[in-house]
Amino acid sequence: MNNPETLLKLVGSRIREFRKLSGLSQEALGEKAGLSYSYIGRMENGHKNISLLNLAKIANVLNVSVHEFFSNVSDYETLSENDKLKKEIYLLLNEQDGDALLLAKNILKELFKHK
Repeated sequence: MNNPETLLKLVGSRIREFRKLSGLSQEALGEKAGLSYSYIGRMENGHKNISLLNLAKIANVLNVSVHEFFSNVSDYETLSENDKLKKEIYLLLNEQDGDALLLAKNILKELFKHK
């Protein structure tokens, strides 16, 4: 993977998926793993380079193996350029709240209307 920022976002997104499947908030995950909720949030959004030790703590709380955070990440390299762009757009949208998502939807609708 050539882009470290994309790797951070992909792994962070996987952690978020497992956290939500476990029914935990960022605060609850942070408390159980001995990490701050703001660290969890920055890490899930790909803004924090997570250490292997912290990754192991999070995996332990979520009852998954560390390698599961990297599953589907290697698949990124085999995607077409268009699919990579779609994935990156998804990762950007995945970080946003409802208001920002609605704004993005409206902008895209207007953009594609004039295509």
